[in-house]
Amino acid sequence: MTGTIDTPDPTPTPGDRLLDAALTHVPFDGWSDASFRAAQADTGIDAGLAKALYPRGALDMALAYHRRGDAEMLRRLRESDLTDLRFRDRIAQAVRFRLEAVQDRELVRRGMTLFALPQNAAEGTKALWGTADAIWTALGDTSDDVNWYTKRMTLSGVYGSVVLYWLGDDSPGHAATWAFLDRRIDGVMQIEKVKADLRANKLTSALMAGPMAILGQIRAPKRRGDMPGRVG
Repeated sequence: MTGTIDTPDPTPTPGDRLLDAALTHVPFDGWSDASFRAAQADTGIDAGLAKALYPRGALDMALAYHRRGDAEMLRRLRESDLTDLRFRDRIAQAVRFRLEAVQDRELVRRGMTLFALPQNAAEGTKALWGTADAIWTALGDTSDDVNWYTKRMTLSGVYGSVVLYWLGDDSPGHAATWAFLDRRIDGVMQIEKVKADLRANKLTSALMAGPMAILGQIRAPKRRGDMPGRVG
């Protein structure tokens, strides 16, 4: 006996029930109207309520599934002691947690197909950016200038490329993916080193003074999700 009382899981919301039901159909029908209707039928949830919960149907369901993965990653980050890790390794661990939150790679593969459509590309980019923002925020980023953007842009690129690699990786325990992730982050760290060296060099820092003065006026959004931020 531990002396603690287990807290029962909260009752799933209608939105969660619909999403859970859809996940059994997405590997076969994709994030589609067919999967959305099948989820309604499986749960018995009224079509009007389902439409109110997911106004754009399967697209909003796919985004909800992505946010669920972000939430699971953040939960694992909160419960993990990363203090002995280098910062680059903390980032790698966060990306790994995010991928490990996926129950079935086919759900992500189908999502990539959905977000590859021109009308959905902006939503896919926003979701990717949201994951990068969640990682940086969870790891304590306090930047309020142009670095707020460059950090998230760079990590979005890293995460997106790692996801594509992971989808085709059949190595035991996804070992090849984790090695690829390490290489990508090492590449980013090299870029950061070059930037630091340029700032430390008197000649290049003088040449960059004008552009950096302009960039220095850029500020991060006041609220999370409040894009694109502000100047001055």
